[in-house]
Amino acid sequence: MNLSLLFPSSSFALMHKRDAGRKGTLGLKKFALLLALMLMASSGWAKEAAPVAEDPEIERRMIALSEDLRCLVCQNESLAGSRADFANDLRREIREQMQANKSDKEIVDFLVARYGDFVLYNPPVKPTTVFLWFGPFIFLIIGAVILFVYLKRRRNQIEEPVLSEQQRKQAEALLKESKGNNA
Repeated sequence: MNLSLLFPSSSFALMHKRDAGRKGTLGLKKFALLLALMLMASSGWAKEAAPVAEDPEIERRMIALSEDLRCLVCQNESLAGSRADFANDLRREIREQMQANKSDKEIVDFLVARYGDFVLYNPPVKPTTVFLWFGPFIFLIIGAVILFVYLKRRRNQIEEPVLSEQQRKQAEALLKESKGNNA
């Protein structure tokens, strides 16, 4: 609140005006110091570039294979797109196995043996993954059956109202009256 408007001739108002000029330069100095600290700290946030294979063919193969694998840390992301440290380790492991002349199938088998079928985006249909593949359809069918039974019971519970002769005459009179007003 600017007190100089309330007390324009007071000494308090003169002191307030004098201090306002100092605060502007003090604020500018604080801002410059904060900006310098932020710029120095941002260099600490930078990370080293991820290593790539010396052989571009291995790198292309690794990226193609890791697109079909799930990152175990970021579960809705492919291994190729994940930036988690564990994903970097898995990509490095895949590169090493490719340099050891292992086929893609051997590498996938190694990862499945180590981490289970969850590492695959498209796990095979087998007894342990049947519910994974057909579970949504089973739940859809169960939900449809429950909805059908519920609606059928509800229809049987609803009774059609029976109108007395007086109520029927009132309804007919209201209908005739509304037809006369609309015409």
